[in-house]
Amino acid sequence: MAMAPVGDINKDVLPAQPGEFAPVSLGTIELATPVVLAPMAGITNTPFRTLCREFGAGLYVSEMITARALVERNAKTLRLASFAPHEQPRSLQLYGVDPYYVGEAVAFLVGEGRIDHLDMNFGCPVRKVTRKGGGAAIPAKPRLLANIVRAAVKQAGNVPVTIKFRIGIDDDVHTFLDSGRVAEQEGCAAVALHARTAAQLYDGEADWDAIAQLKQAVSIPVFGNGDIWEAWDALRMMRQTGCDGVVVGRGCLGRPWLFRDLADVFAGAYPGVPPDFGGVIDIMLRHAKLLADWQGEKWGMRAFRKQATWYTKGFPQSARLRGELIRIESLAELADVLGKADRSLPFPQAALRVPRGKKSGRQKVALPEGYLDDRMDDTPPVASAEDEYSGG
Repeated sequence: MAMAPVGDINKDVLPAQPGEFAPVSLGTIELATPVVLAPMAGITNTPFRTLCREFGAGLYVSEMITARALVERNAKTLRLASFAPHEQPRSLQLYGVDPYYVGEAVAFLVGEGRIDHLDMNFGCPVRKVTRKGGGAAIPAKPRLLANIVRAAVKQAGNVPVTIKFRIGIDDDVHTFLDSGRVAEQEGCAAVALHARTAAQLYDGEADWDAIAQLKQAVSIPVFGNGDIWEAWDALRMMRQTGCDGVVVGRGCLGRPWLFRDLADVFAGAYPGVPPDFGGVIDIMLRHAKLLADWQGEKWGMRAFRKQATWYTKGFPQSARLRGELIRIESLAELADVLGKADRSLPFPQAALRVPRGKKSGRQKVALPEGYLDDRMDDTPPVASAEDEYSGG
């Protein structure tokens, strides 16, 4: 059985037509399905990437690692920078604020043959990062951005480099067009735009018109990010903006089968109906087992608790169930809690468009004093601006 779009926003969207969307090439990597899993801290680890790959094709990027910690061979960072043998291509997101450390980190990754694709994060809106000149603040200094990107591309050799960024600091300071041009000039294979400002965080609607503007400004592929809740949203974004592919973040939390739906619509088919609660439970148990195998049962189950709340969101009486799931300590306990649930419950389609993960709300972006006075300054931020946060 096929699933129609939910609500009015996608009611007239049809599956892709033959030849409508061309495959996207990133160096030697060709994406027949132009879909990228957004790097998300504590989420897009090997277990989650494995689960998503089982549902559909695309590029599955690691959670973000920091350049300085990698150069210093931090054990946790090295673990996060590793991939399972079956993961191909191996796509890693790197964050750095200093061209020297970025270059050294990329030289290590490429020299040891650890990656097939490198993505760089310039979109983090977290206050404690931007107030030190890092994250989403870096694109406001285009020469600094260029120096960092140049160092990465130089050391990457034949490994394609992409960068991800936001529209800008706030409504008054937009940086995305300059960032796109820097990426193109410095040899990046593609760019990805999260179509919100740092001030927006994850609030409101993404501004897809900015994606269209960026597409017109550069000749390299452009990926759009923001508000891909259903597979239909991806087609609507690409048709509306002309972008070459989409980046999926919060929309797949608790719903890794979204990649199956995306593969369907790009292949010209209607996606199947979402799994009933029994199907969701089976996916949850699979995800939890992958986490337990990857980091041990104790820590795997603790990491799975937040995932469990996303999987169950919208189902009748799920609040009571989540009260038990956030306390699970073992796979057996998880199976016992889920064994009490009604497996026949249909998936609540209205829940497809309910945001998961990051909370809504806006902010005044914190920047170093006088940071915007000299936009051409290329002095790297202080080392503490390089911290472990999501790619934004």
